Amino acid sequence: MKHILYKSNERGLKDTGWLKSNLSFSFSNYYNPSRSGFGLLRVFNDDYVAPENGFGLHAHANMEIISVMLSGSMSHVDSLGYNEKVQKDWVQIMSAGTGLRHEEHNVGNDEVNFLQIWIEPKLQNIMPRYQRRYFPEEKRLNKLVTIVSNEEGQDHCWINQNAKLSLGHFERDNDCTYKFNSVNKGVFVFNISGSMLVNEEPLEKRDGIGVWDTDAVHINCLTDSQFLVVEVPINH
Repeated sequence: MKHILYKSNERGLKDTGWLKSNLSFSFSNYYNPSRSGFGLLRVFNDDYVAPENGFGLHAHANMEIISVMLSGSMSHVDSLGYNEKVQKDWVQIMSAGTGLRHEEHNVGNDEVNFLQIWIEPKLQNIMPRYQRRYFPEEKRLNKLVTIVSNEEGQDHCWINQNAKLSLGHFERDNDCTYKFNSVNKGVFVFNISGSMLVNEEPLEKRDGIGVWDTDAVHINCLTDSQFLVVEVPINH
């Protein structure tokens, strides 16, 4: 097994006043040649958006863009005609494909916190699409729940890549093993809250770890914990 740690206090920071982004990988004005992504996982931002603020209309193409809502309420309006609102425990994905434009704003009274994740697509220039799903916390207790998959279905969002995202919400002293194909696949685990061990490596709140050259990761929650598992193609 090989691994790399991404400690929370080593992340890049973008602070515009209304937006505070903690950047696990190089993004925007933050550049770190040793933090250019994990396989086809290119962006992993821990974003905080102040009330009455947000991202104006802008364009994307040929990227899979996922938002995992941790708190607050945020609007989504795009050139496909969608006008939605996502809140805590909602997950949305845009397959930007040939191109789309969208804007997002904090439409609540409290700060929005969400994970912004970009994964390179499998197929280029597909028809753009948008999807969202709801994953209530109480239905994720002590189990991993698939929130994004390359297999289409009603219970999760679909991604244009051989990738999979899973959310865990585990009570203290509970554990799980995530198994995956070790051939050109890696797993990035992000600790949203709590304290845990990932293959015996300690992770505190907002720490991450990338693991490859193995076919499983074992996660042992030392406290009540929430975490995200991102399985992606990787070339190391």
